[in-house]
Amino acid sequence: MDDQLLLRYSRQILLPEIDIDGQARLADASVLLVGLGGLGSPVSMYLAAAGVGRLVLVDDDTVELSNLQRQIVHGTADLGRPKVESARDRLAALNPSVTIEPIATRLEDADFERLLPGVDAVVDATDNFQTRFRINHHCVRQRKPLISGAAIRFEGQVSVFHAGTGDSPCYRCLYGSEAAVDATCSTNGVVAPLLGIIGSVQAMETLKVLLGIGEDLAGRLLLLDALLMEWQTMRLRKNPRCPECGTPAA
Repeated sequence: MDDQLLLRYSRQILLPEIDIDGQARLADASVLLVGLGGLGSPVSMYLAAAGVGRLVLVDDDTVELSNLQRQIVHGTADLGRPKVESARDRLAALNPSVTIEPIATRLEDADFERLLPGVDAVVDATDNFQTRFRINHHCVRQRKPLISGAAIRFEGQVSVFHAGTGDSPCYRCLYGSEAAVDATCSTNGVVAPLLGIIGSVQAMETLKVLLGIGEDLAGRLLLLDALLMEWQTMRLRKNPRCPECGTPAA
């Protein structure tokens, strides 16, 4: 690590839980981030700023004016551009030492099978159950840690899933039915800073997973009521009959 990188990450390296070895570990790490909207914006910026060496960014959408209230990785000059290109340029300006791989298409099963072996963690920053279930499915199959977040109106939630390992639950243990109804920002609204709070927690949990430090949110669901600014924690247990990670009934 050269002098410029040592200076860039000096405040992080001062932490005994990270130190130079941990910073080098981040530089060697790869993260798949699905979704570059309100949650994916702060996640991508903090992971890039913290020095995660490779970020694979996935989003098939383009930047719209209504996005800019909360999707801070994009700017007014990016209107009409693919979100992955807008984010790539912003992150490259933030930290040119990070490798950014943009994918401007919706991932199919074959894409997940190809991409997941090459990453150390997956961040779900999407806004619909169908995509979340698909991401979870492949993380369970390939035993990749999944950092999941969601935000709507004034409420948000974050959890970490190490599905396929031990007694850790998966996302489907929390939401068991694919018939779950999506609640989107476009129909229900969302307050801008909420995405920054939840996305920052996702970024923090991702760094903890990559570094193997602290206690991540596996087995816990962190809930925020921003109107009251109250946090609550729910315990999550593996569902033995989960259609994704459980044992089918005889």
